[in-house]
Amino acid sequence: MNEFEFTLTFALTGAKQQPEQYVEALAVAGCDDAIIGIGQKGRIALQFNRAANDALSAITSAITDVKSAIPNATLIESSPDLVGLTDIADLLGFSRQYLRKLETTKSNFPQPVHTGKTAIWHLATVLHWFETEQQKSVDFTVKEIASANMQINLAKELAQLEDSAQQRITELAF
Repeated sequence: MNEFEFTLTFALTGAKQQPEQYVEALAVAGCDDAIIGIGQKGRIALQFNRAANDALSAITSAITDVKSAIPNATLIESSPDLVGLTDIADLLGFSRQYLRKLETTKSNFPQPVHTGKTAIWHLATVLHWFETEQQKSVDFTVKEIASANMQINLAKELAQLEDSAQQRITELAF
């Protein structure tokens, strides 16, 4: 078994939007391996350090535990997944300037999923690039958790896509 570190952020809907009301229920439901953040009304974040055979099992079991304690909770994000250059630099122990140089000088640097004032990447994509293109070693559990988080977040977003739109978009063969 491996230890996986990740954060789940949920929106709380319904009458009980005060997250502190759920802290005890979360511990009883199996979330005693999480630090619970309740700083924003209508939201709750749980930073897990969960033992499991693989990252996807760790995350999905945590989501199941949260949903059993707070049935009306809606997953906002599983992280780390969407990251900026500063996040990547902190995680990999590089300077932001070094990463910016790689982004601007390496034509095969991963394309961001969002460009604007701040560009955002899927962490799993960047970690894969570092391993394959830069021959940098990346911690297995970090790589696995980033990949699982990306899959969960993409599935969550895909669930909102209308069937007719999904078919038309899939036909574009990105």
